[in-house]
Amino acid sequence: MRETRLDLIEGELLEQDVEVLVNPANEDLRLDEGISAQLLAAGGPSIQEECERVGGAAVGTAVMTGAGELSVKHVIHAVGPHYGEAEADRKLSSAVRSSLALAERHGMVSIALPTISAGDRGFPMDRTARITLTEIQRYIQGGTKLEQVVVVLPGDGVFDIFKRELRRGFR
Repeated sequence: MRETRLDLIEGELLEQDVEVLVNPANEDLRLDEGISAQLLAAGGPSIQEECERVGGAAVGTAVMTGAGELSVKHVIHAVGPHYGEAEADRKLSSAVRSSLALAERHGMVSIALPTISAGDRGFPMDRTARITLTEIQRYIQGGTKLEQVVVVLPGDGVFDIFKRELRRGFR
């Protein structure tokens, strides 16, 4: 896709060699479970302190903080919707797009993001894959300075779901 490389990787978000990581955040930006808790443990309390200064973020938006002791430059906290809430698909698209735009606006050229809204927010993985990949493709096709977008996927067949969606093409 143009000058930007899209990678699907089965692995751990915190192990990616990129400039910015995306944290699937809750509205009040508490780093207390899942990937958020891992970020806090690895990056230290300064990330949570910055989140508290920000105060929160609306569903479908993203905010950026420093990365504390992590090897990346920044962390983007993207708030995805719960499956079944009003306009959930649009809000998930917006969270992905907001993350990409925020990284680019701050001069980052590489970003890694997980499956936002899957898991505890209840989005079916095939739907998450379709929305995430479509939004990334739209963003890249619009022209970007991002050189690498990495979608980091857990095990349990998730990589196969995303690969299948990628092969089906974008809608």
